[in-house]
Amino acid sequence: MLRQGVLRRGVRMFATAVAPREPSAHTIAVSKAQGISNNLTEAIGNTPLIRLTHLSNETGCNILGKAEFMNPGGSIKDRAALYVVLDAEERGLLRPGGTVVEGTAGNTGIGLAHVCRSRGYKLVIYMPNTQSQGKIDLLRLLGAEVYPVPAVAFENPENYNHQARRHAEALDNAVWTNQFDNIANRRAHIETTGPEIWTQTEGKVDAFTCSTGTAGTFAGVTRYLKTVSDGRVKAILADPPGSVLYSYITSGGKLTERSGSSITEGIGQGRVTDNLKQDIDLVDGAVSISDAKSINMVYRCLDEEGLYLGASSALNVVAAKEVAEKLGKGSTVVTVLADGAYRYADRLFSRKWLESKNLLGAIPKHLEKYIVLP
Repeated sequence: MLRQGVLRRGVRMFATAVAPREPSAHTIAVSKAQGISNNLTEAIGNTPLIRLTHLSNETGCNILGKAEFMNPGGSIKDRAALYVVLDAEERGLLRPGGTVVEGTAGNTGIGLAHVCRSRGYKLVIYMPNTQSQGKIDLLRLLGAEVYPVPAVAFENPENYNHQARRHAEALDNAVWTNQFDNIANRRAHIETTGPEIWTQTEGKVDAFTCSTGTAGTFAGVTRYLKTVSDGRVKAILADPPGSVLYSYITSGGKLTERSGSSITEGIGQGRVTDNLKQDIDLVDGAVSISDAKSINMVYRCLDEEGLYLGASSALNVVAAKEVAEKLGKGSTVVTVLADGAYRYADRLFSRKWLESKNLLGAIPKHLEKYIVLP
């Protein structure tokens, strides 16, 4: 009886202390804008733009990250996945009950798996066998047929993209969505991501930076922001080790140096894709970001911002910080938080893995508490 009486008094006290407040104008406005999505694909996009407080204060700038991990499939690739399927439907290449085939390093496949289930298509994925097992398992859980194949250069006929194309060509009512050179990918970001960033910042953005794989995000957002700002917004490409794009851009298209490799997945490129070719003349510069800086930022963002980011997202944040420092105090730089660390945790937070990549020393001692896996 005593305990029950105490609990009852506790409930009354709690209810009194934290009486519900009226919803804020912001909550009401966002709820009205979002409304009800008729299906999963309508829920893709319209992600928040988050100010990275510590980095912004450190630089005296506004460093903003587009929270693409909040898409239904967990990454920015949901946008491209939706648009390449819509494009195939619009052009009559894909009919009800058909099959979508793609070559992907992971996140586009996951986005396609969600989109295809929502729209009633089968999905076949070819991917390099260098990708995390977590991505492969998730694709299969989402109903996709997955074929991990040896990672070889694009010029090799056994490259995973070429195998995906041949698979689609052998089927009736099937389409190879070809994310790298299908400019419906770029269109997704001209029509959604770019306008969202411009609206969310009220046009007060000085630069946009992010890494590229297919280059759909970078090229599409760049095209929109350059157009709407009459060329004022700077576009800076961020590149990991092992990619040719930093060399290509900084040399005016003359050099294609490619050395080393990177821990990041799905970014970096050995060629200029069709998505990037459309807007290569709009690019103002490039920054090269080492794996050590990226892994350091994975841990910094977790500790300082509460953001659980994958390595490519962390690379983007490093790039945004460096671009902001070059532009000077008061500047506003936007980047992409492409996905979370959930699919990479067995690597990024494993002491054994970090040591194998010679990256343990990149993590400050006070952040080593996050290395919770052997």
